[in-house]
Amino acid sequence: MDFSFSERSLDYQSRLNDFMTEHVYPAEPIAAQQIAESGDPHHFPAVLGELKEEAKRRGLWNLFHPHPARTGDGSDNRPGLTNAEYAPLAEIMGRSPHLAPEACNCNAPDTGNMETLELHGSAEHRSTFLEPLLAGEIRSAFCMTEPGNASSDATNISMSMERVDGGYRLNGRKWFASNAMHPHLKVLIVMGKTSPDADTHRQQSMLVVPSDAEGVTIVRNLTVFGYHDREGHAEVTFDNVFVPDKDILAGEGMGFRISQDRLGPGRIHHCMRAIGMAERALEMMCTRALSRSTFGKPLAERDNIRDWIAEARINIEAARQLTLKAAWMMDTVGNKEARQEIGAIKVLVPNMALTVVDRAIQLHGGEGVTDDVPLASMWAGLRTLRLADGPDEVHKMTIARQELKKYRETSR
Repeated sequence: MDFSFSERSLDYQSRLNDFMTEHVYPAEPIAAQQIAESGDPHHFPAVLGELKEEAKRRGLWNLFHPHPARTGDGSDNRPGLTNAEYAPLAEIMGRSPHLAPEACNCNAPDTGNMETLELHGSAEHRSTFLEPLLAGEIRSAFCMTEPGNASSDATNISMSMERVDGGYRLNGRKWFASNAMHPHLKVLIVMGKTSPDADTHRQQSMLVVPSDAEGVTIVRNLTVFGYHDREGHAEVTFDNVFVPDKDILAGEGMGFRISQDRLGPGRIHHCMRAIGMAERALEMMCTRALSRSTFGKPLAERDNIRDWIAEARINIEAARQLTLKAAWMMDTVGNKEARQEIGAIKVLVPNMALTVVDRAIQLHGGEGVTDDVPLASMWAGLRTLRLADGPDEVHKMTIARQELKKYRETSR
């Protein structure tokens, strides 16, 4: 494994860092003020629109997308970076998680939805939804998790997708549909059961559903540790929603397979951004330690604070290297072969970042728990990440199963 970044990745890193310094970080307080003045926690701040235009102008657009433009002319700004090339870019964007990913059209769940539509959508899906998503003109949501089921096991999904003449009739409830409160929401990708009597992993399908389809209701936003995230995490009900045959993705019974293909890259993107949050928290910790004194002594000279700083650097580097290994394996041997590494970073990285952010909060005292600094909202997002795309326990169960399998095979 070569740990050096490609010239292309280094070029994007340099340009993205400049964009963050010159535009994104200064826009953070402006965006917060614009949202507060609107009185709507899901308001789309004007400054974010300006950031998107600037990112497009600088060629920092759709960086996540591994598939180059179909036409080959680069007209829709898809650079076709590998996972290893994109990893440091996602980390940089993760330093400003509420602005930078969407500013560069690299925000979840749109990234996963765009790849799903690219790989499994029809020509109509691509023209109606994928192209506007790639252009940053609309937003999308992913509806999989259900309030009445243990959704860490996707086979538990119970939403009814009943076969009717010409299509399917949807009935059920979803929640934590990220992006569903976004004012630019236009399309949902919905997972449910089309074949309850089929084999366990062939019962589910995914359908493309316009967000304004008759019978679709955005019931409420769900707060996350008291935060109304701007894009929202909504509860959505489906009451006799008709979806025509043409809007099924990859065919009936392919929902579980699509979900696994979709969640692998999503998990690694989350981890990359989390490392960026940890780096920013460490930067804030060091700055604070050097600028504040207690009882006549700078915080930076306290042994326990030095331990925190040293441990943060060590643990960030360890987490980054395992994440880069997972990205490299996805590029070289495929997502399936990299599943153990992907599961490992999904456990390791959020826990590591939570510790770094928590210590940065402690070092900032009372200020650390306010929204005067980004640490509290970072902590809330990272703690949620230990549940999103599969809780820690499920990933550890899968890793342990793979480890034990090696010894069962050799002991025969």
